[in-house]
Amino acid sequence: MASIINHYIDLTKVDKSRLKDGKILQITTVVDDTTKYGNNVGTYESMSKDEKDAGKKRNYVGNGKVVWTDGSITVAEKEDAQKKATAPATEDLPF
Repeated sequence: MASIINHYIDLTKVDKSRLKDGKILQITTVVDDTTKYGNNVGTYESMSKDEKDAGKKRNYVGNGKVVWTDGSITVAEKEDAQKKATAPATEDLPF
């Protein structure tokens, strides 16, 4: 199972204290089944179990979308494209 995901990381949102050796950031990427603003991928700084248990809020650093998949993940589509695809046909077909 394979997929290609394009996403961005906003370096201004990165907590510099989380960098390992001053240059490595552990991130978590989540692929969602729904699309918002044409994206279905969210990226945030990884958290320890203690931070999660304490209820610390995730620090989102980027987003993106699935651009190709072999079928195991849904490809992100813009909302306009989804609405057009699900709109009923108004043309009378000759057959």
